[in-house]
Amino acid sequence: MKLSATIHQFFGQYLPQLKGVSNNTLHSYRQTFKLLIPFAASYHGIQINSLKNSHLSWELIVAFLQHLETQRGNRVKTRNQRLAAIKSFAKMIRLIYPEQTQWVQAILSIPQKRGQKPLIGFLYPQEILQVLAAVDLKRYEGMRDYTLLHLLYDSGARASEIARLELDSFDYRNQSLTIVGKGNRLRQIALQKKCADLIKIYIANYRLQPKPRYLRRLFINQRREQMTRHGVYRICKKYLHRALPAKRLKHISPVHSFRHSCAVRMMLSGCGVSEIRIHLGHEDLQSTMVYLHLDLSRKKQIQNQLIEYTRSLIAHDRKLDELVDWDNKEEILTWLDSL
Repeated sequence: MKLSATIHQFFGQYLPQLKGVSNNTLHSYRQTFKLLIPFAASYHGIQINSLKNSHLSWELIVAFLQHLETQRGNRVKTRNQRLAAIKSFAKMIRLIYPEQTQWVQAILSIPQKRGQKPLIGFLYPQEILQVLAAVDLKRYEGMRDYTLLHLLYDSGARASEIARLELDSFDYRNQSLTIVGKGNRLRQIALQKKCADLIKIYIANYRLQPKPRYLRRLFINQRREQMTRHGVYRICKKYLHRALPAKRLKHISPVHSFRHSCAVRMMLSGCGVSEIRIHLGHEDLQSTMVYLHLDLSRKKQIQNQLIEYTRSLIAHDRKLDELVDWDNKEEILTWLDSL
């Protein structure tokens, strides 16, 4: 059977209809096959249109994975993600065409490659405070960025999850947030009062009027469109570079540093692994267990600073006091009216 016909089944029916995968997963899998198909044609010395399912032998797949690492410079993590997409395709073949089980099983038997696990780059509370202090609340986007950074630290949400938040996702009365995570899985988390108050103030006074298409989105960018995950990444990177030395930034990821910091904060506050797993939206408990191996010799110092910060009220937040600058506020409102 022609490979092109099977790939159409994979992306047109199996992934969106039978498995119900997210758009991000579809995009990732498409990228894998955009690389695999030309490689397979070159490997066998034939035209792309002549490729058949049987051409995807385990020898070809192993050669492709090696090509990703040596020629394209991909990391082991990326290599394993590409292999996962190919295995998903093989599972569909096994389901729909059981007569092709033999070569499919060989592909499914290809193991994931072990790689060096990166350090968990979390931020200490004093570093979180430094990052928040780097936000200029006198600028028109300051309150949005300040709220977004607080929410990242409080929720431990991924950049894509923050970008997809809608106004209805936030419940101020119950101080909770509904997040759409990986695989379109929903989870509801409790917010600290300080973070909930900030979101309420942002929505009421500082959220730009969005274009009609994005009326329900919570975070709006300068173009009056929804915030993207790349936009969230750039905001985090900007303030981390402002607040922390370059040497420190080598060991942390701009967005995931807040996610890891949230997990560490919960662990030091006495939360169990299952509670942290639900809060972060981990599907596999092993992803959460990694936090148990951290060396937190400064536990008491971190915890005391954390308690002092999270219990402080918005009225006593030094940075928010800067917002009481009515001349500046009038300039902002005038600028908003001119949009």
